[in-house]
Amino acid sequence: MSKTRMRYFEQDDVLHLVISDEPEAGSVELAPNITVELNDQGELIGIEILEASRFMRDSIMESVQARVLRVPEFQPAWPVGDARMVSS
Repeated sequence: MSKTRMRYFEQDDVLHLVISDEPEAGSVELAPNITVELNDQGELIGIEILEASRFMRDSIMESVQARVLRVPEFQPAWPVGDARMVSS
């Protein structure tokens, strides 16, 4: 197995991760716009992400929001919708 490489095709907004230089024997769509490439033994050799910029933005935002929600100092001291949150 070779070192993992990443290529971004800006014009098409496609991110391709190459995990191995082995020939592709098949592929499986994991989710819309995410396809994994497999060798003849069914092992992962690559990942292709269409609309990569949106995928990266959404993934980062979800990760940050999840972490912020778990950090007590970022949570409001009173329930959302409480009158104290409404400015006059």
